[in-house]
Amino acid sequence: MFGTGQGSFRIFRINGIDVYLNWTWFLVAIYEIEARKGRYSSVLWNVIEYLALFAIVLTHEFGHALACRSVGGTADTIMLWPLGGVAYVNPPQRPGATLWSIAAGPLVNVVLALPLAVAWKAAQASNLQDSMPNAYHLIVAVLITDIVLLVFNILPIYPLDGGQILRSLLWFPLGRARSLLVASFLGFFGVAGLIALALVTRSIWTGLIAAYAGMNCWSGFKTARALRKLEQIPRRQGFACPSCRTAPPLGPVWRCNKCNSSFDTFQTGGVCPQCSARFEKTTCLDCRHQAPLSEWQAGYVPGVGVINGEVPAR
Repeated sequence: MFGTGQGSFRIFRINGIDVYLNWTWFLVAIYEIEARKGRYSSVLWNVIEYLALFAIVLTHEFGHALACRSVGGTADTIMLWPLGGVAYVNPPQRPGATLWSIAAGPLVNVVLALPLAVAWKAAQASNLQDSMPNAYHLIVAVLITDIVLLVFNILPIYPLDGGQILRSLLWFPLGRARSLLVASFLGFFGVAGLIALALVTRSIWTGLIAAYAGMNCWSGFKTARALRKLEQIPRRQGFACPSCRTAPPLGPVWRCNKCNSSFDTFQTGGVCPQCSARFEKTTCLDCRHQAPLSEWQAGYVPGVGVINGEVPAR
């Protein structure tokens, strides 16, 4: 909904990951802090509480990004906006890699909940609610915030983490296209539930989340249909994408970016037959990974070469 170039600016960079903040976040922060300032004796505690929410969301998104990198994917941007955060991750298009990249975010919330729960119990035992009520209410608020974000994120509504986890699990028996088709279709029912909840509670935020989820469900549904068509194209035997392990389509389905002619890059060895332009890397039409043709050969191992004549398992 908010891109890094639409009213957003980079606030810092950690381990090669740029973190962007949308300017509307400040408006919502001011509104939320003003609306809750009666909960503490000083508005400073409200600011600390909201910054804690910021830290939880940011840590959650870093969980996605670092997990994606651990399985060989790319993740270099995190976007924070009023409804939460988005980690722009591109894991290898395999169900296990995608599942880990998505599940790592909610797992971060589980890990954070443990010390927060211990802090809450310790605060109760030391009677902190009477001696330092502001600190006690802050601990409780941060713990509840973390749990609420965890529960909300694991709802099986695409594109929430729960919906994407469901899609990744379905990927094992159903394949890439049909799993996305099922997850996005079921997501529409979840969107309908969010809309109903927004109307009952008169919550504009729930309504915005429903709109965001609805747009992503529709986008996922269209992508799934396109993937289904791509899967029906005959495949070239003896080659496989080094990232998703999928055999490339057979036929002139690649397009030269210099003369705009279509050709079969595996038949011509990465050379356009019309203008003789040479392409050092070939793009996988299934997962968009780019790699030299040599890495598409059956049994190819980076740094080693071709070790056997078998097609790598998917």
